[in-house]
Amino acid sequence: MIFKRDEEADDAAEAPTAPAPERREGTKMTDSEVTIVGAAAKLEGTVVSAGSLRIDGQVKGQIQADGDVELSPQSQVEADIRAQNVSVAGRFKGNVVVKGKAHLARGGRIEGNITSKTLVVEEGGVFHGQSLMDGGTAQPAAQSGQPAAQQQGAAGQGDKAAQVKVP
Repeated sequence: MIFKRDEEADDAAEAPTAPAPERREGTKMTDSEVTIVGAAAKLEGTVVSAGSLRIDGQVKGQIQADGDVELSPQSQVEADIRAQNVSVAGRFKGNVVVKGKAHLARGGRIEGNITSKTLVVEEGGVFHGQSLMDGGTAQPAAQSGQPAAQQQGAAGQGDKAAQVKVP
């Protein structure tokens, strides 16, 4: 480590406590920023994240994220979520609106409605509510004037991704 002032030469042994890792983490954070709500945290109100959000604690209110939202197994959330994608491994009560995929992991529980392009429910996940899926394949087929049999085939492709096994 190089110092410009001579009086700091004695402090050289103490200086290496926070050198370069700042730059590495700073670069990492700009690629994909993740906000974490810790396991001991209890939040009420509106949570807004410019990036992705991971919740390990308790949240009640509204959640809005420009990125993805992940609810860990110990999380307890009662809110409405708007995000790119969502993954639920804990307990969730409310409505989910995502632009991409909604994922319910093993041991996760959702009580509410889900609006997404894709819904994945793992074995052992519990979902009570309604799902509205818009895969983007059925509407263009109907607008293009294709025969009804072809429209059903296009819609059937989206249904395969939505198959749910109930234990």
